Amino acid sequence: MSDSIRGILLDIEGTTSSISFVYDVMFPFAREHFADYLEKHWDTEPVQDAVAMLRQDDRNWNDPDFMLAQFGEGANPELFRAGVVKCLLRLMDDDIKATGLKKMQGLVWQEGFTSGEMVAHVYDDVRPAIEAWKATEKDVRIYSSGSVHAQRLFFEHSVAGNMLPLFGGHYDTTTGPKKEADSYRRIAEAFGLPAGEILFVSDIVDELDAATEAGMQAVLSIRPGNKPVANADRYQAVNSFADIKLG
Repeated sequence: MSDSIRGILLDIEGTTSSISFVYDVMFPFAREHFADYLEKHWDTEPVQDAVAMLRQDDRNWNDPDFMLAQFGEGANPELFRAGVVKCLLRLMDDDIKATGLKKMQGLVWQEGFTSGEMVAHVYDDVRPAIEAWKATEKDVRIYSSGSVHAQRLFFEHSVAGNMLPLFGGHYDTTTGPKKEADSYRRIAEAFGLPAGEILFVSDIVDELDAATEAGMQAVLSIRPGNKPVANADRYQAVNSFADIKLG
């Protein structure tokens, strides 16, 4: 690894935090609370923004089994609201990283984090490493498929305390898909650094491939509970951020 690293870009699931927390705590919490949250907050601007995004997702995915148009928004608001819940659950079932879904999940998680019902997991080595990097003037940022809103909630309400001041920026799939090199080129531009001076850390080899295609350096995160990784030998692998040596 080059000693010219000035920026560090981190994934969340399987990198800073356990995949099990996301899948066993956060996702079930969203599923359980969608209907109640929508009933209470239906007329608010954030919820209506999310519904507008879901309409766009309809056009993108064109799956008649969960398109909102079938639920008749004007004729029966309660039926339409139930249709929105059905749409959200179907998107989660199919693991579709749709913007409307991410927006709604973030709103529901906000209630969970601010109420104290959820506290985000981060590995013990994460905060000390980031603080050490910051002490040497590294610019540390986050790139995750979860919305920027959800990312900020996550790190504000973590077991390691409020970590938000440690990060110089957050990116989600509105910047671009995580397995496409152009997304990392845009992020490098946002950093204001040459791509070669940015280190990306993720547990997904396809993401590392996209980052390196864009010119970034890359490290593979190996954490408890992560899926076995094919072609892992193409990248330096670490079990802890303490093992990342920047030179």
